[in-house]
Amino acid sequence: MSTLFDSFIAPPCYEEIVTLCQDEHLLLINKPAGLLSLSGKNPQNLDSVHYRLVALFPGCTLVHRLDFGTSGLMVIARNKAINAALCQQFSQRTVSKAYTALLCGHLKDDEGVIEAAIAKDPALFPLMSICPIKGKPARSRYRVIERFYHEAENKTLLPLSRVELIPETGRTHQLRIHCQQLGHPILGCDLYGGRLLPGTEQTPRLMLHASELHFVHPVSGKLIKARCPCPF
Repeated sequence: MSTLFDSFIAPPCYEEIVTLCQDEHLLLINKPAGLLSLSGKNPQNLDSVHYRLVALFPGCTLVHRLDFGTSGLMVIARNKAINAALCQQFSQRTVSKAYTALLCGHLKDDEGVIEAAIAKDPALFPLMSICPIKGKPARSRYRVIERFYHEAENKTLLPLSRVELIPETGRTHQLRIHCQQLGHPILGCDLYGGRLLPGTEQTPRLMLHASELHFVHPVSGKLIKARCPCPF
């Protein structure tokens, strides 16, 4: 399993990390798509959010991660005490997150809830699986923002839905596999069917963006409501 993971070579990411705001305790950044959150075990995967930021802010640590293909908001702790305080908020599920995504097809309902337990399966690595017996409970909410058609390069009219996704739990690949379970995979998702329909094969990225992050500042006690506009 580790051999498969270590064999992945991330292509170069030329986009910069954008620092949205900072103080002496934490940073809020906009992570570009196509950048690892943490450097991999393979020395060719040295570039990452942490690798770049620790050069500018010595001692900073990641509180949470975004998938390689996902862009958007991340909060970065500038010392261990802040990291511990923020990690506690994440573990107690007092942090709220919202994502913007483009899903393949037109969803029938304007909003809804997806509840499906997610499990790690070594035989399927790196994919996760839906498993009500061995999986951990996972719940996501969705709301359709718009339904439209996109003309692909081969002139195919591709039906897409722009949605807001709110994960109420934090399982690996949760939004990606839940959207697949819904029958509408995230456009550009190579693991869960977002590049299988005609016209989706050449999608330049995973169309998933962390657009909102709400948490309490560990020192000031102020409620932070961070927003980052979706680039697609």
